[in-house]
Amino acid sequence: MKRTDILEYIKSEFHSEPFTPKDLATDQDVRWCPGCGDYSILKQVQTVMPSLNIPKEKIVFVSGIGCSSRFPYYMNTYGIHSIHGRATAIATGLKTARPDLNVWIVTGDGDALSIGGNHFIHLLRSKK
Repeated sequence: MKRTDILEYIKSEFHSEPFTPKDLATDQDVRWCPGCGDYSILKQVQTVMPSLNIPKEKIVFVSGIGCSSRFPYYMNTYGIHSIHGRATAIATGLKTARPDLNVWIVTGDGDALSIGGNHFIHLLRSKK
C-alpha cells in the first residue's frame, strides 16, 4: 500500500468536522483553587487538541480521584472519572478493547504514584 493510499484511508476513517478549543469547553464551573496549575493544563489541552486532527468522538480522558481528576468534566469529549489509583488500569483496558480510541490519562501524584503505583509501573512496561 502506498503512503498516499494510507493517508486517504486515515482521512476517510477518521473524518469529522473540524473543531475549535471552544468546542472542547463544557458548561461545568471549573472548581480548582485560584492559582492552580490545572487551569493552565486544561487551557493548553483545549488549545492543542484540535490541531491533532483527532475526531472528538475518538477522544477519551480517564482520571482517578483528586483535584486533577476533575479534568474529564471540563472537556467536551468522552471521559471516565474512575476509582482511586485505577485510572491507568482502566485506560489500559479501554485501549485494549477499543484500540481505535485516543485514550488520555489525567491523574495526580497520589493517585498514580501511591495507591496506583503498581498500575503505573505496568503501564510503563506495556508495549501499547
